[in-house]
Amino acid sequence: GAGKSTLVRSLAAAIPADERLVVIEDTNELVLPHPHVVHLECVPGRDGAGVRQADLVANALRMRPDRIIVGEVRTPREASALLEALSTGHDGALTTLHAGSAADALARLELLLARCGELAPAAIGRHVRRAIDAVVHVTRGRDGRRTIREIAAIDGEDLIALWRHGDDAVG
Repeated sequence: GAGKSTLVRSLAAAIPADERLVVIEDTNELVLPHPHVVHLECVPGRDGAGVRQADLVANALRMRPDRIIVGEVRTPREASALLEALSTGHDGALTTLHAGSAADALARLELLLARCGELAPAAIGRHVRRAIDAVVHVTRGRDGRRTIREIAAIDGEDLIALWRHGDDAVG
């Protein structure tokens, strides 16, 4: 309810019409008015036999996407698949996840990767910071208004606040 999907739709609207988008979601919610969009949707299954988001991310790489949009990263396997795609030259991806700030979003991705157990602890932070360029943190206030609270960029190992709601000194 913070406006994550609305922000992703707005950002996707700025993608040039000649680029191929692959949108991956649990349930198809991101309706994008784009001429070259392919939607991949998870298929629930019994006893883990369904098609999950991480499977779709891996398959999306074979579809020659210019941009990959993942509805929401929730599990270690999804985080691993997305970061693997980003670190193999698929620039321009968009995704959402739940976190309390831009720094918390990176920490959450690191935690998900740690739970996956595929990387050494010392490599996890570097892997996340090499794959992600920017984080936009959105919230919904008590009055129901959705606002962008923070925009941050990753520069090497550092998270740099580019803009923060109510803070004129950032920039």
